[in-house]
Amino acid sequence: MQGAHLDALVTTAADGIAFDGLAVEPDDRGYVVEVDGDSHTVETDDDLRRVATEYPAYVSNWYFWHASAPQKADRWAFLRWIEGAEERTVPERYDALAEGVTQTWGQLRITARIDDGNRRYDISHVDDTATDATPERYDDPLDARTLVKHDDDGKYRPLKTAPTLRTGWQFVDLDPADLVQTVEFVYPATVANWHRERTGDLDVNHWRETMERQSGIYGVVQTWDRGEGYEHVNWVAEACCDDSQCLKRREWEYDDETELDVDGGDGEFPCREPCSLVISAARRWTKLEGEQAQTYEFELTPSEKEQVERIVEAVANGETEAIREADVYDGANRYRTRFLRAKLFDDEGNLCGVETDAE
Repeated sequence: MQGAHLDALVTTAADGIAFDGLAVEPDDRGYVVEVDGDSHTVETDDDLRRVATEYPAYVSNWYFWHASAPQKADRWAFLRWIEGAEERTVPERYDALAEGVTQTWGQLRITARIDDGNRRYDISHVDDTATDATPERYDDPLDARTLVKHDDDGKYRPLKTAPTLRTGWQFVDLDPADLVQTVEFVYPATVANWHRERTGDLDVNHWRETMERQSGIYGVVQTWDRGEGYEHVNWVAEACCDDSQCLKRREWEYDDETELDVDGGDGEFPCREPCSLVISAARRWTKLEGEQAQTYEFELTPSEKEQVERIVEAVANGETEAIREADVYDGANRYRTRFLRAKLFDDEGNLCGVETDAE
């Protein structure tokens, strides 16, 4: 045990200590020390120091959480969640930390280890395994800001919480502050909102109140608060706020009194209001929904109708790149889709030669 731990314990003991199974209470004779059911009465600081050396894990644990861990409430709670502080006793935790305790946060795998009482952390992608090629190693949280910009195919990621985080990297040997900073660069504000929800302080802004704040080019979205607006918002939530599209769990509804029909998802961290991507998409869809319906007549075979439905499903679910070129039985197969275009589209790109009535 480091001398600094004992020095800090003796200095703090006069004010009393009660933390994770370690208690030191001053009295007229000196101190009463209780550790995991054991009780000791000591008279001097030296006696206190001697007894404390019998419980190195409890002392170093107290010291870490009060001298080394970030003292901001949400970060402190997040770090304790990682190592299961509320579910394990100190000895159980220290045994587990010696081997490494791992938690999942979105697409992050976070492993906590112990080194002379201090915690060190590694972060990697949940889909990376020990059999993968050697990942790129990082130790500066600022590098995470670059990693999150593009997916494995090099495509820009406009939504940080989309399940498209690139693979093939790891952050190693981070201290507690750097760990939380790295997580925040990958998934901004998730730790704070997770903690607010746990403490009952999450401020949720529902659809209507969020839309009422929109102005300028986004003010058009407010028109969805009329007539069939509720149904429109259900469509938006189904399109954007699904586990397959975003790792957050949607907590906002249509308004304080009206829940949406669409499930909010199972993400670890909550979504407290419609994000900028949802608002931008809703603005475009508001304009499209403002068009007058027209009647078009097409002739399709049953298989062609099912193929059109399959193409929409594949695009919506992001499955097109996974469909093998040789799998012509899949309606969204590239060659089968090209055949459908060759058969049904005219030279101007009109389905079945039927022109679109722009009016």
